[in-house]
Amino acid sequence: MTWSLICEHLFLVLAASLLSIAIGLPLGIWAYVSKTARPIILRAVDLLQTIPSLALLGIIMVFLDPGKLTVIIGITLYSLLPIVRNTCLGLQEVDPGVKEAARGMGMSKPYRVLMVEFPLAFPTVFTGIRIAVVNAIGTAVFAAFVGGGGLGGVITQAIRISDMKLILAATGVLMVIAVVLDLLMGWFENQMRKDKGGSRKMWVPVAAILLAFCLLLPYGRGSSGDLMLYDGDYSETQLMHHMVKMLVEDQTDLTVTIQDQMSQVNNFNALNGNNHTCDLMISYDGTLLTTFFHQDVTDVPEGMSIYDHVNQVAQEEYGMRLLEKLGFDNTYAIAVPQNIADQYSLETISDLIPVADQLTFGAEQGFFTLEGSMKYGPFTEFYGLNFHDPVSVDLGLKYTAVENGSFDVTVVYATDGLNRKVGLKILEDDKSFFPDYNGAFLVREDVLEQYPELEGILNQLAGRIPTEQMAELTYQVDVVGRTVDDVAREFLVSQGLL
Repeated sequence: MTWSLICEHLFLVLAASLLSIAIGLPLGIWAYVSKTARPIILRAVDLLQTIPSLALLGIIMVFLDPGKLTVIIGITLYSLLPIVRNTCLGLQEVDPGVKEAARGMGMSKPYRVLMVEFPLAFPTVFTGIRIAVVNAIGTAVFAAFVGGGGLGGVITQAIRISDMKLILAATGVLMVIAVVLDLLMGWFENQMRKDKGGSRKMWVPVAAILLAFCLLLPYGRGSSGDLMLYDGDYSETQLMHHMVKMLVEDQTDLTVTIQDQMSQVNNFNALNGNNHTCDLMISYDGTLLTTFFHQDVTDVPEGMSIYDHVNQVAQEEYGMRLLEKLGFDNTYAIAVPQNIADQYSLETISDLIPVADQLTFGAEQGFFTLEGSMKYGPFTEFYGLNFHDPVSVDLGLKYTAVENGSFDVTVVYATDGLNRKVGLKILEDDKSFFPDYNGAFLVREDVLEQYPELEGILNQLAGRIPTEQMAELTYQVDVVGRTVDDVAREFLVSQGLL
């Protein structure tokens, strides 16, 4: 956690706050002056508030690329409810006598509303702005899921590796920011109520937010560099992307920029198409097949490997190419705590068949979806398993749930260092249900044409990182607590590449 991330988080909050004020105040005034529009406007902002945060960001990404703009728009939409409702309510509560006096003086309705009623209503209006700003501080955590930056990535990573100190530190920072802003805005609100509105002071807090936003602009600017990558939401992705940066910048004059954290799916979307915002990423042949290309193992032509098939599809349909395999196979694996393995003498997945009805299976929500063949339903059907009670858990909490004994069997990634920390035993996939998930760099063809030296540089890593080695590297980051840069650099030096 760095000052840069904190400032980046504040930038998202203030940018969304200014935008929500600019949209919310006119909507609130419109709802006040138009009895016809009022129920439509108020119902619309109410409905926006009921949409789950991640779903709203997903909807926005249909129209926009992942990144800060998507997050800012999402927070803005969430912030409209308190601003619009309080603006309308504040105007409705202005003393009718004042309204009648202004009308009697011959003031036009727009002038009366803006110059007389709105200043008097501003303390109530400002309460809505205050609520919106404070709520936005917590909502901005979801930026981590769409490459928006901020402290959300720190929190999600800390939850995954069960780093309570980091969770408390990041949460504490957000709480301090929220409390300080709330106290400042609360003090100003009290001053406005004492003055009973009608003062130019009402624009002071808006000007303060605008000034703070301008000061934080450097943390909201788009990244620049010859090659653009996104940081991943797993240590494995982060390690490989930081190795790319180190190798390329050491062996060429190119600059490599690693942007905010982003999931594999969003990263692929950002890599794809003419409006791409990155140039390459670490991926897996099995992920490309099932998740990105929406195919199954049965779609692979006979006599052709998954790697060769997806590489062909990537080149012909997406203008991308997989470089040589790096050596590790990050396939799905079925794992059990060592005490469960000892109790039931488990060595292979087939050993689970006679005891499955006594065991609880737990995994992240994504493993229980219907999309793709590498999921819970096809897996249990293939092996003839009938677990006692399947449990869905958030991905970041899965290993904590295993340690707490919440379930007995789970699905993991073979290269995850947390398997070793928790003491999980990987069961042999004796019927070969899960396909290969060979790690390789996925690069845009136009990037390889522009920088032909890039392929040779990155292929220096080909075959140098077996599955056991990657598990050790992620263990060093997730469990020992070393930085991604230190672990990546040490490995490259040990291989004679730096």
